[in-house]
Amino acid sequence: MLLAGDVGGTKTLLGLFSAAIGRPVLVKAEAFATLEAPGLGGIVSRFLGPLQPVSIEAACFGVAGPVTGQRATLTNVPWAVEAVDIAEAFSIPSVTLLNDLHAMAYAVPVLSSDELLSLQQGRALPGGNAALIAAGTGLGEALLHWVDGRFVPSPTEGGHADYGPRTPAELGLLQQLTSAYGRAEWENVVSGPGLVNIHRFTHPHGCSACDPSIDPQHAPSIISRAALEHRCPQCGEALAMFVAAYGAEAGNLALHCLSTAGVYVGGGIAPKILPALQTPAFLDAFRSKGPMTSLLEAMPVSVILNEEAGLLGAAVFANQSAGHRKQEGRTPD
Repeated sequence: MLLAGDVGGTKTLLGLFSAAIGRPVLVKAEAFATLEAPGLGGIVSRFLGPLQPVSIEAACFGVAGPVTGQRATLTNVPWAVEAVDIAEAFSIPSVTLLNDLHAMAYAVPVLSSDELLSLQQGRALPGGNAALIAAGTGLGEALLHWVDGRFVPSPTEGGHADYGPRTPAELGLLQQLTSAYGRAEWENVVSGPGLVNIHRFTHPHGCSACDPSIDPQHAPSIISRAALEHRCPQCGEALAMFVAAYGAEAGNLALHCLSTAGVYVGGGIAPKILPALQTPAFLDAFRSKGPMTSLLEAMPVSVILNEEAGLLGAAVFANQSAGHRKQEGRTPD
């Protein structure tokens, strides 16, 4: 069996999979509030407890933070996670930590057509690279390089790069963010908390539809609903600014990666605001890159509808890891 995890700033999703060629098969999945345990080991123990006895051949966890030396300090969670600790505690031969978007990128090649929604059909070039961007509690980005006939995912921390405003309104937002945080990064704009920041900017005198201070956890979804239901013009303005910024940074990532095989928009927010993403705001900002506009217009752009793509990607990596271990264990005839 394979153990996979998608460890986010708010929610942790764990899954048990059976190995298979290409896409492993989900056996059981369960979601946990990330902070309900003092560490990842506590959540894994709660998940595996009712399933014992179970033999796990390989495990992979996508975690919301940079991974170095198979150790990760999560960006928005006061945890440090080490692969060796999980391996020893649960007797798992192979445990790997990946950045959460790095893990999600492994799901991209195995997604079915009904798990994707096209925003721009474009023309995928054989042998081209692809890119993945995903807004949720934070903003994640990953690259998929085409190497020797397959995609090889690569992690980034691009969500923490300096925010680049493009309009007078965005310049005003930049000033507000710089005043609040000392500097402004893309994650301060394109994320759930980022939408709250934009909402604060578009509502200098308060909002009848949403007071983010009352329910910070659900504020982004409340703002989005008020915008999509046309109950508050300023909430509509906030969501439009959010979508345009999302498109602009997706276009930046596409240029960094030269993603002629496609750009994928994942994360928990995108499926919830599909009507807004399908307005011209997203693609106009995505394409508006001066002399590179025609290049961006030719790139396929798709929203990942499978909200468990991060978990699936971690399982795909564990599946590959288990297969590699079996190959290494073979003896010559």
